Amino acid sequence: MDMRTEKKQSRKSMPRTGLPRIYKIEKEIASGKYPNANDLSRLCDNVSISTIGRDIDFLRDQLYAPIEYDALHRGYYFTEKTFRLPASFTTAEDLLALCMARSIFSLYKDTPLYEASRQLLESITTPITAEGNNDWLENRITVPPIASSKVKSEIWDIIIAGLKGNRIITFDYKGTWDSEYKKRKVHPYQLLFDSGVWYLRGFAEERKDTRIFLLSKMKNAQLTKDVFILPKKYKYEDFSGDSYFGVFIGQEKQRFVIEVYEDSISFVEERQWAADQKITEKNDHIVIEFTSTQYDKVLRWVLSCGCNAVPKFPKKLVNHWKNHINEMKKLVIK
Repeated sequence: MDMRTEKKQSRKSMPRTGLPRIYKIEKEIASGKYPNANDLSRLCDNVSISTIGRDIDFLRDQLYAPIEYDALHRGYYFTEKTFRLPASFTTAEDLLALCMARSIFSLYKDTPLYEASRQLLESITTPITAEGNNDWLENRITVPPIASSKVKSEIWDIIIAGLKGNRIITFDYKGTWDSEYKKRKVHPYQLLFDSGVWYLRGFAEERKDTRIFLLSKMKNAQLTKDVFILPKKYKYEDFSGDSYFGVFIGQEKQRFVIEVYEDSISFVEERQWAADQKITEKNDHIVIEFTSTQYDKVLRWVLSCGCNAVPKFPKKLVNHWKNHINEMKKLVIK
């Protein structure tokens, strides 16, 4: 059937994933080769003829491309030889989002996710970078690199398969306080990313409870045939106690009171650390109060502020903070 007479549903908008295809079609028509629908389908990874038809309509009706069909050459051409699609029809918000995405993907560089994401994003940004003036896109919006731990592709693939199919996985794991690897059998619930490190949260059959595992400490991962039922309440956010200190979940929700001084005041005031946080201004410091289940993370946060943070409650936190100070004093004396 001649696609010029085939009844097609007019496309009013272009899916963002179709943007690279539109540019390929425009470039091929502009080349003067008089491509037909079959030519364009092969060029665009063998998408359907009807999809090509809607793309042609979109170019003509929405982007005002001067496209005509030449019966003699049996293909499409531009009646205006100098017509080209400007990358600028992409909105400023789209460009900003693309720039941020390019930078954020760098955080995943040590995972198999990075290469697939990079290729997809490059296919979308090709029309923009092809204009030549792409220095601002490459270098003006960026996410500085952070220390990260590498994830083996075989570990990643097993976990992804377990997540997709609700399949139980097994792996050897060496925790922080373990002297040797131990076999674990886990129902994978979620992959979590925090400060350059990937974690798996899931139900550990040996512990009969939910645990968090570092992917970098796993080896010999296997996908079993056993299927588990995903609980209705399984998300990390459901158990983190509405506080935002990264990946860590404790068993008890506690109230924290911390005095903050000097340079750390603005650092603390400008951020939301917990849903119920309350900040009180004093003469020479502020007091932040909040509740959280992330005790270890809060302790680390207090210590990271050095002499500018003083915990007041709970007593357990105060004692741990003092113990760390005493240990540091011993190192100074040495």
